[in-house]
Amino acid sequence: MGDEDAADRREAAQAVERELSVLFGRARSISLQLAAEVHPGLDSASYALLLHLFDAGPVRAAEIVERTGLDKSTVSRQIARLEELGLLERAVDLADGRARIVQLTGTGHDRLEAIRQDRRQRLREKFAGWSTEDVRTFSSLLSRLNEAL
Repeated sequence: MGDEDAADRREAAQAVERELSVLFGRARSISLQLAAEVHPGLDSASYALLLHLFDAGPVRAAEIVERTGLDKSTVSRQIARLEELGLLERAVDLADGRARIVQLTGTGHDRLEAIRQDRRQRLREKFAGWSTEDVRTFSSLLSRLNEAL
């Protein structure tokens, strides 16, 4: 790679870094807003745990630790807080009566479903001016980035 190509590559990488910084900041802000819509006492980390349970279904707390990479004590605190808020509950694992699982309550599921539908609608509106091909390309590039991270 020549000096000019290397400089162009650095400039392009810096532009990506700037845009990712803006995107991550906006994502944090939106996450806080959506968490408050689920429940005013909900923080963004607990909101992320709820989303995980929404997608994964009932699981043991140890599985949450394994899948998210969070510390066991952090997950335990989040589970306890979400129980207090009435968004999550513990139940007996039917596959092993000695074990307990955590799952969304009906309220937790319904609130997340409503917010996800609203979020999807807003995202579709943001992409309304994009061609289908641009949306597919963007999705593909995001997928590549997520795999690289």
